[in-house]
Amino acid sequence: MSSVPDVGSVASPRPLIVSRSIDQALYQRGLAAGLSELQARILAGRLAQYEGEVSALVDPALKHLAHPGLLADGPRAAERIAQAVAEGEHIGILTDYDVDGITSHVVIRRTLNELFGVPEQRLHSLIGHRIHDGYGISLPLVERALKLSPRPSLVITADCGSSDEPRIARLREAGIDVVVSDHHALPVEGPPPSAYATVNPTRSDCGYPDATIAGCMVAWLLMSLSRSTLIEMGVLPSSVPKLSAWLSYVALGTVADCVSLGGSAINRAVVRHGLSLINRMNEPCWRAMAERLGEDSVPFNAETLGFQMGPRINARSRLDDPYAALHFMLAADDAVAQRHLQVLDDDNQSRKAIEADMAEQARRLAGQSLEANDPVIIVFLEDGHPGVQGIVASRLVQSYGRPTVVLTPAAEAGMLTGSGRSIEALHLRDALQRAYELAPDTLPRFGGHRGAAGVGVPRERLEEFRKALIQAAGEQLAGVELVPRLYTDGELNGQQLQLATLDEIDSLGPYGREFDAPLFAGQFLVERVRPVGDGSHLMMELSLQRQSWKAIWFRAIKPGDIPPFSEGHQLQCAYKLNRNRYRGRESLQLMIEYAEVVG
Repeated sequence: MSSVPDVGSVASPRPLIVSRSIDQALYQRGLAAGLSELQARILAGRLAQYEGEVSALVDPALKHLAHPGLLADGPRAAERIAQAVAEGEHIGILTDYDVDGITSHVVIRRTLNELFGVPEQRLHSLIGHRIHDGYGISLPLVERALKLSPRPSLVITADCGSSDEPRIARLREAGIDVVVSDHHALPVEGPPPSAYATVNPTRSDCGYPDATIAGCMVAWLLMSLSRSTLIEMGVLPSSVPKLSAWLSYVALGTVADCVSLGGSAINRAVVRHGLSLINRMNEPCWRAMAERLGEDSVPFNAETLGFQMGPRINARSRLDDPYAALHFMLAADDAVAQRHLQVLDDDNQSRKAIEADMAEQARRLAGQSLEANDPVIIVFLEDGHPGVQGIVASRLVQSYGRPTVVLTPAAEAGMLTGSGRSIEALHLRDALQRAYELAPDTLPRFGGHRGAAGVGVPRERLEEFRKALIQAAGEQLAGVELVPRLYTDGELNGQQLQLATLDEIDSLGPYGREFDAPLFAGQFLVERVRPVGDGSHLMMELSLQRQSWKAIWFRAIKPGDIPPFSEGHQLQCAYKLNRNRYRGRESLQLMIEYAEVVG
């Protein structure tokens, strides 16, 4: 077999195409629950030793949501919010700048304003600038809050705050209570002691049954609990609407933040229900996006949220302040939504160009780590844009099958800022904690979770940080072969390559992290092939058992290169099934993830 060469500066190792291991007990339970053989295989190939109800995963419903009162500090936080509403206090809403943070902000703001009746002039949006302020409750955000007039007496955070004790203490000293709602791992010393309350499902004393929920879901639960508290106090009538309509935003934030859609019945229910709300197109932001993507994009699915909406919203904060994204989500009419979406779209195009240049540089620099067989790739891009670090890190993880941290200069003199992405075998937050224990002075700031994290590193300590993280990652990854892996769900015969099979697969959705969309393996004859787009994508016609299908392989070659195979070649492919919509008509299309010539 000859494989298609990598398009980067350092050749990617040939990926391992691995058939998923099947949990036989879950496979049989799936069949007993009425799933088809293919559906049972897909389910049992993603979850091992799952003991919950199969129906909770395959037919996710809101009945699986646990009561928000189970959140540690939840009732205390809700009472403080209710007090602020009842007594007419000014309230600050402080959230992260990514999709999870923006959707959290929308949930909190719309609830306070539209359901609880807090006037706009008493609500203050505080969202940090990724480059100038940094992540979380940064010092610039604290100073901004303190300069507000009137100054808020309560600040509610979302998707941040768990690791920000010094800044929370500063706000508390100024007479501002801080209610933290977050989902990121807490520091080893526990919740920030200066916070009035810390609502975080990862707390060791938290009774909420699912610690994998996104920040926007934590915010939604907290505001739901605040609604109940206000009704119990007699401040609101029992007829005030519940927050169900805001689950559309929670679905977007959940998918975009890449939290688990595997064994989490709650995350699956939220995304399934949220997508049904989005596809009603009741909000200007959804209608504007549907118009931008074209009529064939509707109905939206989790892939639309993760690969179309999410990147556009994130692009703004990667390159500039994030308020255009907030204004887009909050737009009251279609014209305003379209205007803000244009800004997001323009930023997304700029982001793609910056990303391509940085990825090329990062691949060249990755060679040193690959030659040394380091368990983690750490690259420093002197001229890199800090807003695109995470995307570039993801590209290297995909290419080389190793956890990666990409660093660039920070706004703070003498500091580097970085984003990391990981592989399934490495818990990145834990690895950073271990690196901190090994060399505390090299890592004054870090945070995140299993799959992604952010760091702050003194420039002069870069090599010490590199050594500490390599040791920490090596301890977790001992004995693991570090190459890209493509996990497939086996083969499909020619009769299964039809839209009915895709319907069968789609009914098991939503797909996302820890519940990947099905990937299949198969051998096809190349009938036609031609470069399209910028010349890096290949449009093909592939045949099997006297049937043929259109197929596309994105980023298969370098622009201008000749495809490494032609008509008449046999290809071994790893591919997904895709629904191609064109002028109201649907057809099956194969999405090639990887291919190599047979023979």
